[in-house]
Amino acid sequence: MKYYGGCDVGSTYTKAVVLDENGKIAASTIQRSKINAAQSSQLAMATCISQVPQLGSPEDLAYIIGTGYGRNRVPFAAENISEISCHAMGVHITDPTVRAIIDIGGQDVKGIAVAEDGTVKNFAMNDKCAAGTGRFYEAMARSFEMTLEEFSSLSLRAKSAIPITAQCTVFAESEVITLVGEGKAPEEIAAGIQMAVAKRCFVMAKKAGAVNHIALTGGCAKNEGLKKAIEKVLKIKVVELAVDPQLMGALGAAEYARRKGAAR
Repeated sequence: MKYYGGCDVGSTYTKAVVLDENGKIAASTIQRSKINAAQSSQLAMATCISQVPQLGSPEDLAYIIGTGYGRNRVPFAAENISEISCHAMGVHITDPTVRAIIDIGGQDVKGIAVAEDGTVKNFAMNDKCAAGTGRFYEAMARSFEMTLEEFSSLSLRAKSAIPITAQCTVFAESEVITLVGEGKAPEEIAAGIQMAVAKRCFVMAKKAGAVNHIALTGGCAKNEGLKKAIEKVLKIKVVELAVDPQLMGALGAAEYARRKGAAR
């Protein structure tokens, strides 16, 4: 049995996936990224290797592809492929019916249109501002003195939403702190935050050609409040992926590695 690896070194988290020659996930991990991208990739892949008895080191993998923010610093990768292509492929092999993706990463938001074969038709990216990204949500959770998991479900209890007008992460955090200090209902403030991010995703979704449904990838895809807000703003269904949406980049990289390795 041959095995293939994909390593997605993001600005916030590093993800790794190992596939067997039949395309089945043999191992996976999600770890907080270190300052050093090479170290992040080594730790993540070592974790995956430890989950597969037949493997002892990255050298035992038939082919490895790096992707993500630090893809050029994955020392054991045979080559690297953009995270846009890898997210598209990861979602495609998880659910071939998906034609549009919003990837919400630690520092940017991408809208990706997926072709029938899992390749990228076109994409749009917002990397000029951190609003709506993973860093933004970390700041919001900090304002409520909550974990990200607690904050992601807070808005689900709201009966209405308090609009958040600031477009900048720093100003939005200040606005939220002021609203909390005024005694406004936390769940209604949180609902306003989720709606504000969903509206930013609206443009990306349209550029990705979303019509009936869309998939979310990245760590923020686990944010239940955001998923509900996106469905309300976009008026389309958010697809529930069978594999952790935060792994899509690494999964796509591993699938590309499997295909390229088999063709060698």
